[in-house]
Amino acid sequence: MSDLFQAAGLTPHAPSPLADRLRPQSLEEVVGQEHLLGPDGPIGRMAAAKRLASMILWGPPGTGKTTIARLLAKAGGYEFMQISAVFSGVADLKKAFEQARVRRSAGQSTLLFVDEIHRFNRAQQDGFLPFVEEGTVTLVGATTENPSFELNGALLSRCQVFVLKRLDEDALEALLVKAETTEKRKLPLDDEARSTLIAMADGDGRYLLTLTETLLAIGTDTPLNPTQLTQFLQKRRPAYDKNREEHYNLISALHKSVRGSDPDAALYWLARMLEGGEDPLFIARRLVRMAAEDIGAADPLSLLLTTAAKDAYDFLGSPEGELALAQCVVHMASAPKSNAVYNAYKAARRLAKETGSLMPPAHILNAPTKLMKTLGYGDGYAYDHDVEGGVSGQNYWPDGMERQTLYEPKPIGAEAKVKERLDAWNRLRRDGK
Repeated sequence: MSDLFQAAGLTPHAPSPLADRLRPQSLEEVVGQEHLLGPDGPIGRMAAAKRLASMILWGPPGTGKTTIARLLAKAGGYEFMQISAVFSGVADLKKAFEQARVRRSAGQSTLLFVDEIHRFNRAQQDGFLPFVEEGTVTLVGATTENPSFELNGALLSRCQVFVLKRLDEDALEALLVKAETTEKRKLPLDDEARSTLIAMADGDGRYLLTLTETLLAIGTDTPLNPTQLTQFLQKRRPAYDKNREEHYNLISALHKSVRGSDPDAALYWLARMLEGGEDPLFIARRLVRMAAEDIGAADPLSLLLTTAAKDAYDFLGSPEGELALAQCVVHMASAPKSNAVYNAYKAARRLAKETGSLMPPAHILNAPTKLMKTLGYGDGYAYDHDVEGGVSGQNYWPDGMERQTLYEPKPIGAEAKVKERLDAWNRLRRDGK
């Protein structure tokens, strides 16, 4: 076989990627996850005791989920089996469970690592339950998605969920140093370009090593600056999926930044969503909600601006129309805030459900027929425009029902003047003058 490779000008063993060659050989070598793997961390304690519990490893790509599972099996003396939910089906699961059962009868424990476990459907996830419960396998599932949304409650109740962090600058720098030591050469980068390389990886250690391998292969010893670096390499696309958790996390961050009156943070999250490929009209719809829910009557202009921003985007398209969304976000984050109308409407809905059959008082009913006039419809109604001050102070609530206070304006922005007017009118209703 070796002769065949040589005859073709090939070697029998192709060089493995740098990320594979630098794969940690012990849990102590894994960077960036000390909160889980350190001596006082929950996984570190399990490994030290050689007693592993089934678990779900939840974290971004390139943070070490597969490596941790492999090293856990090694540390605990377990047989390591790996399947991927992307490529495996029911037949593969049955085969894996049967092999684990045979090993168990021979006194050998099995750690079953399931990559992308969230891609199994609910029925397939249920298939794990008896084998996890009886200890046939110790399950280690890896997922980039929120387990609360993607995994069955029954399966979650039998596993501990551990959250892996995206790798910070120190952890990524440690990977670069390890790569340089292994390859016995320094990266051809100046200090600023080295920082740029780390930023390009966006917390993904595997991607950083892929970029590093490309850099080491360009065959130059002259240090590159950031501009030259970006000509060679492509920044990692930000993690963003319009149908999954990151979508909801970022729109929540945008909404709360506007509510918290921080225009700079709000602009940042807006840009993150747009750079991630979010539909600008989805953002525009959420801005309308923010204007009504969190700003309300304190700045009525905000609601008009949100619909204007939506129309501007419809008219201009991208990227020009995105500036209208940015202007709207800055205005709303800088505007006075009041949820008084939002709270009043919720209270009104509750009250309507409780008293939904009560009729309006007779004096505010129209009387278009003689019979209705005979029944007293419209009797005693005071036409407010004919009253001094324009407010009669009449009762507009159902007979037999006490007047309720639902809308309580705040002394903020335009709503402050509304509060002054309503306070005066309420005194008129109370005192009759």
